[in-house]
Amino acid sequence: MIGRLKGRLIQKQPPWLLIDVQGVAYEVEAPMTTIYKLPAIDEELTLFTHLLVRDDAHLLFGFAEEHERLLFRTLIKVNGVGAKMALAILSGMEADEFANCIRDGDSARLTRLPGVGKKTAERLIVEMRDKLKDWQSSPSSKTDTAKGPVEIFSDPADEAVSALVSLGYKPQEASKYVLAVASEDMSSEEIIREALKASVK
Repeated sequence: MIGRLKGRLIQKQPPWLLIDVQGVAYEVEAPMTTIYKLPAIDEELTLFTHLLVRDDAHLLFGFAEEHERLLFRTLIKVNGVGAKMALAILSGMEADEFANCIRDGDSARLTRLPGVGKKTAERLIVEMRDKLKDWQSSPSSKTDTAKGPVEIFSDPADEAVSALVSLGYKPQEASKYVLAVASEDMSSEEIIREALKASVK
């Protein structure tokens, strides 16, 4: 099991990252909440990781905070919630915000996340309420972490649409949310952040 990676960020194309660890490049999939906290390209970073072994692939997921990884591991144990949906949930809202939705029984808010229908939202609330009753907010979640420079793509809006589609949004939905928030001076990460906020309002 790979539990943590410490290395150099060499590529960033949400939700995918490439991390060089002493000459070995690891491909990692990360939620947007982690991507917002990444340093600049070629700078060092540390991620808590979860290795998912399937018949057809070994998938590595990375998280900036240990409590995000814990929530991811709890989510994928819920019937009907796979790694892709868990990643979309963590991208759509902070871990503490999700824990509050579960405790408050706010299924309406959960159904605004991609791939989460009414039945799934209700199942999440029932199955996770006991697991999250002792959830402690992360101290770092109270303040926004400063971001390093963002990798520039030819069209940040197109990059944002692609990232949202990777997280489970339909292409038409992704385009609609991006067009509603994008402006010329915004980076792809800023567009994604605002589009995700708009999608769960």
